Amino acid sequence: MRTIPLLCCLGLLCTSAVSFAENDPLLELPRERLPAPVSNNAVARVSTSVADYLVSFTGLGAGKGHGDVHARVYQRRMTDRDWTDMGLLPDNIGRLAAVAVGVGPHAYVFGGYTVAEDGAEVSTPEVWRYDPNKRVFKSLAQMPVPVDDAVAVVYQDRFIYLVSGWHDLANVNLVQRYDIETNTWAQATPWPGRSVFGHAGGIVNNTMIICDGVAVVVGESGPRRFEMTDECYRGTINVENARRIDWHRLPAHPGAARYRMAASGSAAMNAVVFAGGSDNPYNFDGIGYNGEPSEPVAALFVFDLETNAWRPAGQLSPATMDHRALIELDSGRFMTIGGMRGGQQVSDQVVEFAVKPQ
Repeated sequence: MRTIPLLCCLGLLCTSAVSFAENDPLLELPRERLPAPVSNNAVARVSTSVADYLVSFTGLGAGKGHGDVHARVYQRRMTDRDWTDMGLLPDNIGRLAAVAVGVGPHAYVFGGYTVAEDGAEVSTPEVWRYDPNKRVFKSLAQMPVPVDDAVAVVYQDRFIYLVSGWHDLANVNLVQRYDIETNTWAQATPWPGRSVFGHAGGIVNNTMIICDGVAVVVGESGPRRFEMTDECYRGTINVENARRIDWHRLPAHPGAARYRMAASGSAAMNAVVFAGGSDNPYNFDGIGYNGEPSEPVAALFVFDLETNAWRPAGQLSPATMDHRALIELDSGRFMTIGGMRGGQQVSDQVVEFAVKPQ
């Protein structure tokens, strides 16, 4: 298929006596570690009446071969620093590029793709709801069109939108909407740009910002190739008909287009935050489709919904890539879980950072 300030220990945010310039690093201090290194994992924050949880589903282990694609689930309470290995997804099938979101007391896990020993990759249709209190899964209505490497956003704590992504042999322009209340799927207004995988985005209220990713280019002769795109779109969900999305093209964000950034909408900031990624698209092992090893990019940037404009927001140190989402902890403070570092090293680190204020 596809052959700021400081980060502080113990969850305390240090903000005193810090000034920012555009290229200031966001310093990383030692953090807690996952039970094992994992990249390309689906992550979510879940808020229940008992506790708030962080959960990581599936992903790629340190060896980066087909045998390192797993179905493991890790979780911890927000108030703890120790992660627990919860075992495997219900079907025990390892996946990459699944996506997860937290809605109310549950995490919802969608799709992904399997990797066979011969390199064959197949998009998976399964959808699960996970209860981190009871530690149980429930199977839900499968995706009409199985996708992986899609972007998932949540609207009104009811509708989950899967935007574009890859299906078996090609990208799709679909926006598939799942209704939590009725356990049903519907098609929303399609993605207006080039169909992509490995893009990133987030939502605030009824407005989503989605950027970049990889498109398939087919020439008149020779094999098809994968090409980065810097297309960004603002999508506004119609408040009377949640299947309608009004899409508008935005200017490209600062810097080169990125692949598999970590991103999240922040209602507190009224913005969508994008972190890391790589400017060289790659296969699951971190080697670019051009044959060159891919390296992560350190830059953070923000799309401000009030000003309708981009702004740089600092630098991660070290850089990171191969993420499925970004976790918001509170206003201006975010977290990456696992991912790939320089040299295509799969990471077991959980890292908090603060976004540079405007």
